[in-house]
Formats: sequence, structure tokens, C-alpha cells
Amino acid sequence: MNAQVGPRPYQEATARLPLVRQLLETRYRKAFFAHRALTHHIYRGVFRSFDEAQASIPADHASGYDNSESADLYRERTRRVFINDYPMIHWLGRWLAEGARSVFDLGGHVGIAYYAYQRYLAYPQGLRWTVMDVPAVNAAGEAWAMEHDTPRRLAFADDVSQASGTDVLFAAGSLQYLRYSLADALAAMPAKPRFLLLNSVPVHMRESYFTVQNIGTACCPYRVTAEREFLGGLSSLGYELQDRWENPQRYCIVPFHPELSLDRYFGFAFRLAA
Repeated sequence: MNAQVGPRPYQEATARLPLVRQLLETRYRKAFFAHRALTHHIYRGVFRSFDEAQASIPADHASGYDNSESADLYRERTRRVFINDYPMIHWLGRWLAEGARSVFDLGGHVGIAYYAYQRYLAYPQGLRWTVMDVPAVNAAGEAWAMEHDTPRRLAFADDVSQASGTDVLFAAGSLQYLRYSLADALAAMPAKPRFLLLNSVPVHMRESYFTVQNIGTACCPYRVTAEREFLGGLSSLGYELQDRWENPQRYCIVPFHPELSLDRYFGFAFRLAA
């Protein structure tokens, strides 16, 4: 869970004064890049693009998940689910019952959802679950699968274009780390996935922007998308919204930018129109 780190409430008012705000931001920047806790993530800055956010990360600081420390995270999540997983389990089970047999898990780490959900769903014969992640995570996932994926249903990919033609595109807490938007990735696919199952998506009611997230092992450019842009982009590709849910356990506090901070994340299920 994310913890609120940054100016105290009384400091938000004084932060409007240029010199005071500059002092507070300088102090927070130092604390931000010194952050090493794995139990919560913190955020810094507002940027216009992925590249601008990336450029704000010092060159000597680990960036993104493509490193051994980040690849070793989250193993405990392969053995448990959280309350916001239940809508995902519901819709995935429903679509598997309708005949879906291929899942493309965008940013699925070592196959977290694949392992955790099999306790609640009877995976059908012929199911193929493909995870796409960065090289260090894929390597860790392949090693983990040798011991833990006895049915050998799990595979790994290195490009989102490999989702073309799959039944379900699955993304749980990963869209925010991508350089490209989901709509742009889907638009480039010759055969779009029939279903989209998306969880823990940071959506702002009005604004799209990037910030930087510190996950303890590294810092990552982090996308927040305006609601109209997110839903409109998928609708323009022929996707019809089937369900939407909120996750108030996830939030994104961007110090010095309360108007852009999020008090909840969202999940979505979409079906491609016939």
C-alpha cells in the first residue's frame, strides 16, 4: 500500500510561497531518492512525457524493473489474492467459460496472477498464459516456472505486439509503467484481443500526466491518464465497457500537487464489439 509522504497539511499552504516551496521541494527530492522501503511507494514531480520523467531520475539511480532487485519482488503475491482481484477472477472465469484459451498478461512480472488465480479458477485444457515483461523479470519468471508451473501453461514474451490475436489481454497494475498507451498498442495489432481485463489503473478525472514512482529498488516513470482519454481511446477501437470497479486501497499522492493526486485506482472489463 502507498503511504503519504511529503508536505504536511499546513505546509501545503506555505508551499504556495515560492521560496518556501523551493526549500520544501529540495528537501523532498533528497528524501525521495534516498527512499528504500519496499512496503510502500512514493511519488515525485509532474511531467509532460515519459522521457521527461525518465530524465528527472539521476543517472546513478536504478530505473525501472529491468534489474535483479526489482525482478525478485512480489513472490508472496503468487500465493494470495487481494480484494480488488475478485472482479478480475470473476470476469476471467466468465470468459474462460465462453471459450477463451489464450491470456496475454501485460507486465505480469513472474506470472503473479497466473499462479494466484489458479486457486480460484479451474484452468481449462489448452489454456496458454503468456507474460510480457522486461528481460530481467522474464528471466526470473522462466526460472520460477521451471519449479512452480508443473502443467507448463506459462510462457514469456518481450513485445506487446505478440498480444495480437489472443483472447484476453490482461493487465494488473502495469499500464502506468509503459512508454506507450494501451490504445496505441492495440491500434497497431492486426488482430485485436477479444477481451481486455485491466486492474489498478491510475485514472484522473480531468488530467493526463506523468510522475516518478520510487518502488524501493528503483525509480520508474509513471503514467496517469485522464478518464476521457483512457475510455475514449478504447471506445474508438471498438471496445465496449462491460464493468468498472474502484480500488480505494491504492492511491497516488504527488507532493506539492494535491489537485493531481489520486485517492483511488480503477479496474475495467471490455469486450471487442462484433
